[in-house]
Amino acid sequence: MAQIVQLPHALRDVRSGLSPIALTETDLTERNAYNRGRQEGEDALREQLVAQRNEFLELHRGAIQSLRDAVPQVVRDSETALIVLAVEAAQRLIGGLPVSAEMVEAIVREALTQIEDTAEITVLLHADDLALLQKHTSPSSATAAGGPQVQYRSSPEVTRGGCLVQTRFGIVDGRRETKVELLKKTLVT
Repeated sequence: MAQIVQLPHALRDVRSGLSPIALTETDLTERNAYNRGRQEGEDALREQLVAQRNEFLELHRGAIQSLRDAVPQVVRDSETALIVLAVEAAQRLIGGLPVSAEMVEAIVREALTQIEDTAEITVLLHADDLALLQKHTSPSSATAAGGPQVQYRSSPEVTRGGCLVQTRFGIVDGRRETKVELLKKTLVT
């Protein structure tokens, strides 16, 4: 059992009477080997940290470059989406407009201006548009005097507010949906 020694006052300037332990050559070799191992471990860890920092910097540069490359693509995609949205909004707005005789006459005149001299012209209209033209004006008034002979017919292929003009050389498509598609193709590409 250990005994507790109590001193009347604190000890000061106490020195051990023992001499320092002399290290043997084996102890020195072990200590040197330990210090070398520790130093090699620190060096290896330092190299790993430098390699990891370089990898991180490379990843960082790659991420920044990817963002730089992505921004112009996002801008292009946004522009395209905005154009498509604007065209669709215009299409809905136009689709909601009432069709008048003046509108149908203007559409027919526009389509007829695209035709060069030909003897036979057939204008295909929606049945309601043809009735509207016949009610407000005579179909022959849509052509210039002395111009080619124009026949007006109704067609289920033509939607309200549009027309197809047939000649012996081909067809001029003046339908609203065709014009909107052409506008989309022009703006998006």
